[in-house]
Amino acid sequence: MNNIKYKGWKIIFLLSVVLILPAHAVETASKVENTDKETFNPGKFVIGHVTDSYNWHITKIGNTELSIPLLVIVKSQDRGWFAFCSSRLNEGAVYEGFKISDTDQYKNKVIEILPNNEVVLPTDISITKNVASLLICSALVLWIVLSLARHYRKTPMKTPRGFLGAIEYIVIFVQDEIIKPCVGKDYLRYSPYLLTLFFFILINNLMGLIPFFPGGANVSGNLAITSVLAVCTFLVVNLSGNKEYWKDIFWPEVPIWLKVPLPIMPFLELFGIFTKPIALMVRLFANMLAGHMIAMVFMSIIFIFGAISPLVGTGVSVFAIFFAIFMNFLELLVCVIQAYVFTLLSSVFIGLSRIETKKEY
Repeated sequence: MNNIKYKGWKIIFLLSVVLILPAHAVETASKVENTDKETFNPGKFVIGHVTDSYNWHITKIGNTELSIPLLVIVKSQDRGWFAFCSSRLNEGAVYEGFKISDTDQYKNKVIEILPNNEVVLPTDISITKNVASLLICSALVLWIVLSLARHYRKTPMKTPRGFLGAIEYIVIFVQDEIIKPCVGKDYLRYSPYLLTLFFFILINNLMGLIPFFPGGANVSGNLAITSVLAVCTFLVVNLSGNKEYWKDIFWPEVPIWLKVPLPIMPFLELFGIFTKPIALMVRLFANMLAGHMIAMVFMSIIFIFGAISPLVGTGVSVFAIFFAIFMNFLELLVCVIQAYVFTLLSSVFIGLSRIETKKEY
């Protein structure tokens, strides 16, 4: 019976890969084709795919853009708060003195045009594409965790099956193979944060691979989001640090001339406190951003060569789509690895801040 269920999960996984990844390639090719009706700009196309926006683009049918408008929430300098649908700002339209800028200075941001024609940036807390995806993924994490908790509350002695069984396996793996060995004896204190971190990153990464709503947003490839995750780990690590941890930073056991009169080693140790979260932030951001951009680059190659010769463009398209699909397979693996690595390093940093003796170190 367990073998049948295992095969069932394999079939579901393979079907999702076979259906979603080619769909992603077709969707991106469609976007390039629509862009190519004007003067095709590869850089503009690639950057436009990975940046945030005030609407959720679905597809283009003829000359009609099919997208989901989102909520724009801005505060004027002297007129208070405004909340309206982003469709009011489509195609350079101005609404209540606001518009989406097309200049290089405030590219794709909502700007306010004052009565004297001065352009300023309002306070902007809009529900953009990345924010909407963030809310959807957060709700999905809550649903998964609460569903598993509800199962144990109702039937504490019964092992969950199917999807919840797979989630339980992941929870056990992360706790027993990552959190417990790295954090140490009081690992249960930090398990809720680290498990939440793992599932949040994993689900956001996987949702970014889905080419249609509610997927396709570049959440994990957004520096603002990865920086917040890194700051959370930074606070947990340093607020949990014991006296041995802080002693090693401000008075490490090194030759005295490295500490007095110039505090060379304390300075380096203190500097290391900030480089650790920066490394976490940049690693997740760069890896996820690169995966999205490479797929777009392969699609752009078709139309770059197509501009030289339609025959060459047709021949190149076969290889470009093949490599784009291959990169999506690779990115699927990267999604899991990056969630694993971020959680692993966060656990290691927390564990190092909780070491009590040099012998344990």
